[in-house]
Amino acid sequence: MKKTAFITGATSGIGKATAINFALNGINLVLCGRRQERLDVLKEELSKEVNVHTLNFDIRDKDSVQKAISSLPKDFAKIDILINNAGNAHGLDTIQEGSIDDWDAMLDINVKGLLYVSKALIPQMVERKSGHIINIGSTAGKEVYPKGNVYCASKHAVDAINQGMRIDLNPFGIRVGAVNPGLVETEFSNVRFKGDENRAENVYKGFEPLKPEDIAEIIHFVVTRPYHVNIADLVVMPTAQASSTIVNKS
Repeated sequence: MKKTAFITGATSGIGKATAINFALNGINLVLCGRRQERLDVLKEELSKEVNVHTLNFDIRDKDSVQKAISSLPKDFAKIDILINNAGNAHGLDTIQEGSIDDWDAMLDINVKGLLYVSKALIPQMVERKSGHIINIGSTAGKEVYPKGNVYCASKHAVDAINQGMRIDLNPFGIRVGAVNPGLVETEFSNVRFKGDENRAENVYKGFEPLKPEDIAEIIHFVVTRPYHVNIADLVVMPTAQASSTIVNKS
């Protein structure tokens, strides 16, 4: 039987690329996001390949998360693969100049949202003693860079949750791993810099960044390993990047 994957943040970037990759490889999809029009377009496109269901909710709202997941029709209710992808960065400020609203947005989405979705879906995996969870982290969860304070903290939390989740779910045969990308050219910087396109574009100038499709291919590789293989923690950067602050730009 075909597997079903549940992908958060599926309307753009890594989430969208992963949805397309999975569809082309015969994995049925539950696609989640806040932008219904994008979900509709993606569903129409990918339904030519596999069965697709969409859920429109705000991952920060635990009641909405639970209500949306509880509404899944029977054909989509059994989730084999969970891709905790939804996340964002808001602002790039020193700790003393940072915006509390920005801090709340990052912690609510990157940490609490991941937990809300996981809490709603893990029980069925525990009951079946099967499932695979991929948490999308960041190189920011492995180091801290100037003005990255709270964003880095949120991704360090994802790293810790990934490790704790793997320990807690080990008795049930559930695989848990993280993929931690470096610089990937997505809408990430547009969001971080609040629509300042010039500033966002400069992040990726002078070198070849990763593409969302690169990460999607890696995620597909991870979830298609034999059952006895669990890729627990993977860091990937473009060749030009050595760390969060060292990038070889021409």
